[in-house]
This record gives sequence, structure tokens and C-alpha cells, in this order.
Amino acid sequence: MENPRLSIIIPAKNEAAAISEVVRDIMSRYPHAEVIVVNDGSTDDTAKLAQEAGATVINHPHALGNGAAVKRGAREASGDTLVFLDGDGQHNPADIPRLLERLDQGFDMVVGARAGASSHANTGRLMANGVYNLVASMVTGQAIPDLTSGFRAAKAQKFRQYLYLLPNGFSYPTTITMAFMRSGYPVDFIDIKAAKRKGKSHIRPVRDGIRFLMIIFKIATLYAPLKLFLPASALFFLTGVGYYFFTYVTQGRFTNMSLLLFSAAVIVFLIGLISEQITSLNYKDAENLAGPRQGTSSAPPQIKATD
Repeated sequence: MENPRLSIIIPAKNEAAAISEVVRDIMSRYPHAEVIVVNDGSTDDTAKLAQEAGATVINHPHALGNGAAVKRGAREASGDTLVFLDGDGQHNPADIPRLLERLDQGFDMVVGARAGASSHANTGRLMANGVYNLVASMVTGQAIPDLTSGFRAAKAQKFRQYLYLLPNGFSYPTTITMAFMRSGYPVDFIDIKAAKRKGKSHIRPVRDGIRFLMIIFKIATLYAPLKLFLPASALFFLTGVGYYFFTYVTQGRFTNMSLLLFSAAVIVFLIGLISEQITSLNYKDAENLAGPRQGTSSAPPQIKATD
């Protein structure tokens, strides 16, 4: 089939324990869909097993990152609708029709939100995701039950608008979700049950602890920088006022520390203002660059799962 309506993309790195089962399950449900496995520098038989199961395999010569694999798959896919899921067996292909149904109802992206503690790898990950979701919900003003889920479906044309914004690492779901919301594209979340992964996890506590802090910062700066920089600026300013009052009462003068705090307030505010303008230009550029992909149409996906 030269131009399938549906492309299912699976980023995979050393997922030999599960990849064959995942691909076969998808192929049995969507025999006419384009199934792409992006092998991100695996050192096991991931690529071989995926190809034997019937998937189109794209190989990275060395590991570039989960986000890089997702971007490569999105570029190579020829379908009008893209579905992304992990190759470790956590995501159930039986949930794909539920994602596509919501797309047909007018949403541009639908995310499979992990429901319940059992759907998360461990308590630490559950707590971290809870903080992500809370911060993102506060910044956007919308309820976001799962910001970091890798199981999602999206309109291909709109998804490709933001490929240049997506990082090469594991935080790509955060970026693409916030990008869609920032641009006013409707995003929906449906509850899913995620199984325990098969094979070894790629999560590292120290590295991912640092990533946790970076994602929190990125959530705010990606969506609305002034919501982060304006309170920080106000804090510096109010601290400067308080310190000036203290020194005026006790010493009768204006000190260098007060001047430093006032200067910091102005600088932080200006950085936030410039960041806001850059963010707006980024999304404007994405919309200007977007165009219909040759050989595809904007009609909703027609492929249905087989029983």
C-alpha cells in the first residue's frame, strides 16, 4: 500500500524482549497500516526481530535518543495520522482505536494517560509525573493528567510543524504536548492501563533527577515564559523594597544591595519579555512552515482495526 492512511511509529532501543510481540499484535489489528520501528542504536536483536515480525525498520548507527527516534519516524511516515507507542510492551495496541476515535471527533492530538499507580514504573516516577502534570496544568490553565506519556496519536501535518522544537531525549512528549496547546490545537487525554515493561529500563536516578528539574523549567518557558519570569522579577523587586526600607530606617541610606536587587528585577523581567517574544515567533514560524505533505490528504483516518 503506497500511501497508508495510518502510520504507527515505535521508537526502540534494546527492546528484543518485547518488540516482536508488540509488532505482531499491531499487524494483526491493523494489517494495512504502516508500522515503523526506529531502531535507536540497539546492541541486541531488536532490529532483526522487528523486521521478521513485519515492521519497516529504520536504523540509527548509534543511539541518538528517544526523541530523535520519534522525529525520524515522523519524517519517514507517509500516513495522514501518526500513532506513537513504546516498544517495551507497556502500551496495549488494543487502545489505538480509542485514540483514533477521539481524533475523528475533532481533536488534533490524543494522549493515552496512565491511570493508577500500577501504570507507573515506580513510586518515584509516579510522584515526578504528578509534579509535571500539576505545573503544566497551572501554566496552561487546562487539566493535564499525563504530560509525559509516549502513547499518543496525532494529525501528521500538525505534528511535523514542531519537529524542530522537539529534543532528542525522553522529554519530547512534554514539548509536543505544550506546543500543541500553545498553538490552540485541541488535545485530549484518555485513560489507559500501562503494563510493566519487558526488558531493562533505561531510566537512571541521578541523570533523570536533573532532567526532572529541567523539564519543570522547560514547561513554563516553552508555554508562557512570563508566567515564570514575572513572579521572579516581582520577588526581586519586593525584596529590594523591603531591604531599602530596612536600611533607610536603620542606616538612613540607600545601599548597593538594594540597587542590585532592583537591577535584578528589571533584568529578569526583560529576559522574560524577550523570551515571550521568541516563543511567539517560534510558533508563528512553525505555522508558516506547515503545509500539506505531498501525497497525503487531511481527511480523517479510514483504516479500522480488525477483530
